[in-house]
Amino acid sequence: MNPRNFRIGILGGGQLAKMTAISARKLGFEVLTLDPSPEPPASQVAKHIRGDFRNPHDIRKFSDMCDVMVLDIENVSVEDFYASEEHIAKKLIPSPEVVIKIKDKFLQKKIVSENGVPTPRFDTFPPSKEKFDFPVVQKLRIGGYDGRGVKIVNSEKEFILDRHTYLEEFVNIKKELAVIVAIDRRGNYVVYPVVEMVFDRKANILDYLVVPARIPKDVEESAKKVALKSAQSFSSPGIFAVEMFWIGNNTVLFNEIAPRPHNSGHYTIEACYTSQFEQIVRIAVGLPLGSPELISPCVMINLLGEGEGEPYYEGLEEVLAIPGVSVHIYGKSKVFPFRKMGHITILDKDVESAIEKARFVKSKVKVKGK
Repeated sequence: MNPRNFRIGILGGGQLAKMTAISARKLGFEVLTLDPSPEPPASQVAKHIRGDFRNPHDIRKFSDMCDVMVLDIENVSVEDFYASEEHIAKKLIPSPEVVIKIKDKFLQKKIVSENGVPTPRFDTFPPSKEKFDFPVVQKLRIGGYDGRGVKIVNSEKEFILDRHTYLEEFVNIKKELAVIVAIDRRGNYVVYPVVEMVFDRKANILDYLVVPARIPKDVEESAKKVALKSAQSFSSPGIFAVEMFWIGNNTVLFNEIAPRPHNSGHYTIEACYTSQFEQIVRIAVGLPLGSPELISPCVMINLLGEGEGEPYYEGLEEVLAIPGVSVHIYGKSKVFPFRKMGHITILDKDVESAIEKARFVKSKVKVKGK
């Protein structure tokens, strides 16, 4: 293989595309991105093609420039052409059929449940068969992300009267967990460590994560089994990020799955032998899967916007002087409240020490608008 003769296309040009492109360029591959923004984050490291990944015509043109395509975002338009244009469909990892299924969160839950994966009880809205006590969770089937499109409903008056939603049993969660699963074209797989996610309850967005998760060994094994079985339910190569609820004992329930690199796997850049971004590149071009083994305990913090306008980063000089701290700035031109502007990983031999460092880092680094 000559990497210079192989083009990897990424549908979307955000921070996931940027970090994927960095891994691909490290291995010598040419990278193209398709995004409607004039200067998305990935344009700093990849050849940027301005076009709409929600437009089938733009995707067709883009696919002609690429040998293989992967995702920065799953809300891409593949429904209109994948069945009739097989040569394009074969270029996309994961397969277009899987993208279509996973875009619909009700459908993804139905598929994993039919494959024996434990989930909270769920049903259409209005419910067709299940009976739910209040509170109940109402979720958008398509388009919700980073906590958007999720509502805890305490009475009938609070329902969103939208048939594009579904209902899910409200469960008492001890911890929210996530696992990255990588599956190659031959069905070989690797499973990354279980991470513990802590959310900003005001915005319902990931604030920071801890790896390895502070959970009993039997819960760790249950989470890995749920994650692997969930990913394998879709019978496609790719990177799959599986989010789960630990509700007590060793019971772990599936929450949702993403068919691409994920915020819960950013820590893998510094903390694992093979990052989730290098892994999707390996899968796309047919190279062997890399080791997901954890090198060091780690905490990852999301840098969330606190103001509006041109971003200004406070406290970087102070935290970059701390051993084990790595800062990733995504390069977005505008900041607004709770927008993901970057992330910071903190490595330490001891997970509790890493958490203490992370608290200090969080108190110092702010992303504001000016």
